Order: sequence, then C-alpha cells, then structure tokens
Amino acid sequence: MAENGYADLEKQVLLLNDHEEKHFMSSEIVRDIIIGVSDGLTVPFALAAGLSGADVSSSIILIAGIAEVAAGAISMGLGGYLAAKSEADHYMRELKREQDEIVAVPDIGLEKPDPMRALWSAMTIAISYIMGGLVPLLPYMVIPVATEAVLASVVLTLVALILFGLAKGYFTGNQPFKSAIQTAFIGAIASAAAYSIAKVFRA
Repeated sequence: MAENGYADLEKQVLLLNDHEEKHFMSSEIVRDIIIGVSDGLTVPFALAAGLSGADVSSSIILIAGIAEVAAGAISMGLGGYLAAKSEADHYMRELKREQDEIVAVPDIGLEKPDPMRALWSAMTIAISYIMGGLVPLLPYMVIPVATEAVLASVVLTLVALILFGLAKGYFTGNQPFKSAIQTAFIGAIASAAAYSIAKVFRA
C-alpha cells in the first residue's frame, strides 16, 4: 500500500515537472513574439508617418522603412540572443558556485536552460519584428502618393495593433480589450508625434 502511494506521488511529481517545463518554454516564445511584433509594428509605423509628414514620396518611405525593418530585426534578434546567452552563462556560474560550496549535490535547485534558447530567441524576435514591420509599409507598396498612403497605413496599422493587443492580452492572461486599447494608443501616439515633428521641421 505504501509502495503504491509512493508510486502515485512520484507520478504526480513527474507530471508537475513536465507541465512546468512546457509552460516555461511556451511563455518564453510568447514573450519573444510580443517583443518582436510590438516593436515591429510601432517603430516602422512611426518612421513612415514621420516621413509622410515631411512630404517625401512613397518610394523613399518604402526604402527607408524596409531598411529600418532589416536593421531593427537584426538589432532586436541580436539583443534577444545576447539576453538568452547571458541567462545561460549565469546558470553556469551559479552551478559552479553551488558545486564549490556543496560537496554532495543531489539537487541544487537550478533549472538548466535550453542550449538552443539563444538562437531560437534571436530568430523568433527577428521574424516577429519583420512581420510586424511590414504591416505599416504595405500601403506604400501600392499607393504612390505618400499623403494617401499614410492614411491607409494608419488604418491598417491601428487594426493590426488592436488585434495584436487582443492576442497579447489573451496569451499573457491580462484583459484582452484593455490590452488592445493600450497597444493601439501607444502606436497612435508614437506615429502622431513623429508626423508632427516632421511637419514642424518641414515648416
């Protein structure tokens, strides 16, 4: 009877550990996607709006926007890689310190990070940034007049920000509607500021 109880307890521990690992990994992926898409939607959107305020052509805005998306994806991906690499390095330092302090180490309570985590983080953030960054630039690909393209870009990007905010709120456990409003508001403020600054310097 005692052996059965011990076996049941052992199964519950294994199931709990398995559940925590899946949850931990999925939360990291969601975090990377949120980082990539939120910046990818907002930064190129503000850049395109600012250049539209300076009365340049759609082709110039598109070239500048694509260059920004490429540079931003590389920069954000590299940042994600370095952050995950630092986490792995920190684990190794802590592991060595614990081993030096304790002679017998049955379980030191450290969770070993996935060795591929840094690479996956870099790729996830970079791809998410590119996907988000192309949204505000799409109108400039088909509308040659920048003053017309910027209106379509604003509408398209605000819709994308609202949908992204809803998804972010759902996956992070926050209020989806509140998250959608906050995300769209931040994007709108950023683009309005960039557009207004460009207009002021243009004048």
